[in-house]
Amino acid sequence: MCGIVGIIDMQGGREIDAAQLRRMNDSQRHRGPDAGGVHLEPGVGLGHRRLSIIDLAGGQQPLFNEDGSVVVVFNGEIYNFQELVRELSLFGHQFRTHSDTEVIVHAWEQWGERCVERFRGMFAFGLWDRKQRTLFLARDRLGIKPLYYAVTGEAHLLFGSELKSLLAHPGLARELDPLAVEDYFAYGYVPEPRTIFRGALKLAPGHSLTVRPGAAGPVLKQYWDLPFAPHAPMSEAAAADELIARLREAVEIRLVAEVPLGAFLSGGVDSSAVVALMAGALDQPVNTCSISFGDPAFNESAYADMVAARYHTRHHALQVEQDDFALIDQLAGLYDEPFADSSALPTYRVCQLARQRVTVALSGDGGDENLAGYRRYRWHLHEERLRAMLPLGLRRPLFGLLGQAYPKADWAPRFLRAKTTFEALARDSVAAYFHGVSLLSDGQRARLFSASLTHSLNGYRAVEVLRRHALASPATDALSRIQYLDMKTYLPGDILTKVDRASMAHGLEVRVPLLDHRLVEWISGLPSELKLRGGVGKYIFKKALRPYLPDEILYRGKMGFSLPLAQWFRGPLRERLRQRLLGPTLAETGMFNQAFLRELLEQHQSGRRDHSAALWSLLMFEAFLRQVLAQPLPDAGQRRAA
Repeated sequence: MCGIVGIIDMQGGREIDAAQLRRMNDSQRHRGPDAGGVHLEPGVGLGHRRLSIIDLAGGQQPLFNEDGSVVVVFNGEIYNFQELVRELSLFGHQFRTHSDTEVIVHAWEQWGERCVERFRGMFAFGLWDRKQRTLFLARDRLGIKPLYYAVTGEAHLLFGSELKSLLAHPGLARELDPLAVEDYFAYGYVPEPRTIFRGALKLAPGHSLTVRPGAAGPVLKQYWDLPFAPHAPMSEAAAADELIARLREAVEIRLVAEVPLGAFLSGGVDSSAVVALMAGALDQPVNTCSISFGDPAFNESAYADMVAARYHTRHHALQVEQDDFALIDQLAGLYDEPFADSSALPTYRVCQLARQRVTVALSGDGGDENLAGYRRYRWHLHEERLRAMLPLGLRRPLFGLLGQAYPKADWAPRFLRAKTTFEALARDSVAAYFHGVSLLSDGQRARLFSASLTHSLNGYRAVEVLRRHALASPATDALSRIQYLDMKTYLPGDILTKVDRASMAHGLEVRVPLLDHRLVEWISGLPSELKLRGGVGKYIFKKALRPYLPDEILYRGKMGFSLPLAQWFRGPLRERLRQRLLGPTLAETGMFNQAFLRELLEQHQSGRRDHSAALWSLLMFEAFLRQVLAQPLPDAGQRRAA
């Protein structure tokens, strides 16, 4: 696991500033504390920071082919690299190392841009072919590894594993994108391909970018998508057996490492399944790590202990309390753009704990999206049945009026929150799902934003992100359609971003067997009734896991990896929250309605409403403004002196 950067002159062969390239590379030292390297030639600069996992002695990067005409910088793991080495050797390619990185340069020589279709793993890489005068960037199918890029006013293309590497170059203007601000306060993150900065983009999962200096511009191409292609009919028992067999194989190929290896164990279904299958594949106890909370409503530690005892793991736990509020500024610096998933805090701590004992950790991420584990899926399908009873032309005025009239009841169980249901029934399916996942509703964002920010949006609304993906979806049933939306937005934009930054901050590699693309493809073809049945999410997965895990783990209520924010914001963090949200940082942007900020605070801290998610999103935006946007520009001192 590593960090990569690059600068390419899109006009031809102008010399690359070596000092700028090294600054970009050094900004990601945390991603690769073991070694660093750069390659420079006319018009091209590539940099790499290395966290050594495989071929500790021979895997240094940038890495070249035999004649030095193809060079790559790579972040990730190619799990089928040994199979590809054998295949490429039959074509006459000669390998000098035992590193999976070397497979990429030879696969490029053999298959060109289609090489990515042969890779099984998590990856982001930049490859320069001197003979073809071509830069090729690619990101893995699910977006496990990040890749950012930008084109400067001087026609340099910059790329890097994190936004901070691009921000280390003076050619990237730190101009906020108002559309990204709208997206952020709806989703809690900025979905691909947009970033918070107008001039920078994320390379979307399953995409490649080809750059030929002197040509018209970068060419973006999608090389993979979720198929949702139905399988031939099979029995439940056969589906359960095949699911376990495929997951076992996905786990086992992720156990190859020349460094200590372990797993995250929350006590939920997914992480427990991964630990169970790891324990069966290893001849020594699994190192497991978990986080606990003082508040029992958020504490899953007893379940993690249960799994650890069953599989005799070397288990380590850490309790997180409210004094971890001090991490907020640090997290803002890690993510480089506003990021409002509060579980980033315990994720950071569990990665810190794991790195004390291992260099590689397996996680259970991806199970909820793959196998329909989120509660919101059940509610959406229930609402879909109701929406099918009346056309939108009748539902919109009827339920829209009821939604306006019905009081907000944050304190009530979900089934009693009729206002939310009425509002959903007044919308079409995509808009209703968007309404359900939004941190701040359309109405709240309209009140939060100032007139100037609203004007700069020019009518744009964040729901358009989901509408764009819905139009491209191959899914044909209601459940598969929203799973597709989550796997295009929430999974890469929130879940995988959170884990990547938290782990790489500590030089820890995280592997995600439930997001093995072959497993994901196969699961997508299962009938939806095997994923969600009778109100039970992950139906077939839980059935398949009964020989491995007790029902107390499989069928307990889902807790999630979250924090007791509502209580913290009314108690120990009350005053610090007010100081941050009503202080000068947000006010000076001119983007927010200060009266509405006060209203959110007063309603929450009085106990009348629960605005904890909205308040956290504002808190993290304020931290981003101070920790990232306010930082001096690269070379600012030198420019002033000149």
